[in-house]
Amino acid sequence: MPLTLASLVQHSALKLSVRAGEGRLDTPVRWAHVSELADPVPYMEGGELLLITAMKLDAGDPQEMRAYVRRLAAAGVVGIGFAIGVNYEEIPEALVEAARTEDMPLLEVPRRTPFLAISKAVSAALAADQYRAVTAGFEAQRELTRAALSVDGPTELLVKLAAHVHGWAALYDTSGAVVAAAPDWAARRAARLTPDVERLRERPAPASAVVGGSEDRVELQSLGTGRRARGALAVGTAAPLGTAERYAVHSAVALLTLTTERSRSLHDAESRLGAAVLRMLLAGEADHARSVAGDLYGALLEAPFRIVVAEPALAGTAQPEGLALLSDAVESAAARTGEALLVVPEAGRLVVLASDGGSAVQACVDHAEVVEARRGRDAAGPEPDELVVGLSAPAGPGSVAAALKQADQALAVARRRGRPMVEHEDMAAGSVLPLLADDAVRAFADGTLRALREHDATGRGDLVASLQAWLSRHGQWDAAAADLGVHRHTLRYRMKRVEEILGRSLEDPDVRMELWLALKATSTPS
Repeated sequence: MPLTLASLVQHSALKLSVRAGEGRLDTPVRWAHVSELADPVPYMEGGELLLITAMKLDAGDPQEMRAYVRRLAAAGVVGIGFAIGVNYEEIPEALVEAARTEDMPLLEVPRRTPFLAISKAVSAALAADQYRAVTAGFEAQRELTRAALSVDGPTELLVKLAAHVHGWAALYDTSGAVVAAAPDWAARRAARLTPDVERLRERPAPASAVVGGSEDRVELQSLGTGRRARGALAVGTAAPLGTAERYAVHSAVALLTLTTERSRSLHDAESRLGAAVLRMLLAGEADHARSVAGDLYGALLEAPFRIVVAEPALAGTAQPEGLALLSDAVESAAARTGEALLVVPEAGRLVVLASDGGSAVQACVDHAEVVEARRGRDAAGPEPDELVVGLSAPAGPGSVAAALKQADQALAVARRRGRPMVEHEDMAAGSVLPLLADDAVRAFADGTLRALREHDATGRGDLVASLQAWLSRHGQWDAAAADLGVHRHTLRYRMKRVEEILGRSLEDPDVRMELWLALKATSTPS
């Protein structure tokens, strides 16, 4: 229990009596300070019991006493101890009335009680309280350590921590999602703080923040020893943490950081194993890959999966932070649903094998939707820090090489289109025309049709429109002429001029195909 004015009044050896502020005796006392200055405020920090004899005060002047007590109250002084029998035989009524007006506790100190005795009592009580807090903190550390080593690990640790702080606790993963919470009802409260956790994650670890509103006071602590946080701990309480509670929180942060770093080391080892499994699959050694995958990746290879390839949206740029964040997102999503996941970081890109229809693939879709929403439909192109993602069609262990090629093709199309993600199935099911929205294709089309457009610009005919009508009608003269509103002999003459200007025969199907694609490319919006 913290030392209060009531504790000092109840101290039998001090013989203190209360003359004002009886309703505020439960106020904690941080220190006892003796000062005879008319204005000791510059030397106060708040929380002090001020001991005086009024040596330099006119304690009988009501106006002076009102100003004096008002200054002390504003400075955070919690009480005044007035020694009688020194300069005044009793506390002047002016000081008593001023203390009552400000609701300032005023204690009468008998002559036989030296100020030193009060200072010693305060010091001893504070030391005892600090000792109790440290002892309780060490006990909390022992309990939290045992909890961290238990089968439930972090979950059991949160239960113990919540009990020690008389509040709640929650653990977040690298994406800001709630991994565990105690008590159970705290999970919903913790989920509302995800934006705050995401902002904390952007700061170099270790980092902390205090958030919350009318419900509670929440302290957020990042976890991890590297530059990037590997998670976060939230602790919610009704009031600021005391010394013992602070020890408990610091112990929890240290234990969870150790757990996180150990998990990261295991994760790195798993990544190396996953890279070996991927190399075997790409080499067509599916049986060997299954044998090496074992329980870690075996379930992933038994069902249809997809390959995800992610790279910086702007070719030639390095975005390790963005790739790491996407990796964290898919891993966190898979962990929450218990899915097997194979993640292989490569130089400047990320390759992922994820269950078809699973949460990891959905995390990639969600990532793309967030980028699309942030960028807006009218954006000129990707931002320098954005990623582009290609997603293969569902595949099995025997078709990994083909699936990787599909993912690379989808990624290339996504980069050309300025999209954050393209699925290979969308390419196969859609039209080839969007692929013409490429600068190189447009340049080819413009060069192919330039001579015809220059001819039309002189007013000597309408060869481009006539060519488009004739090709769209598959070379049917009457139908194409009707579309143009001209005689078929006029159309025949125009097509002959097209051949003469281009120096190519329209009887050649390759020529007709190239001209048709050139016409479509120049009419396709970029």
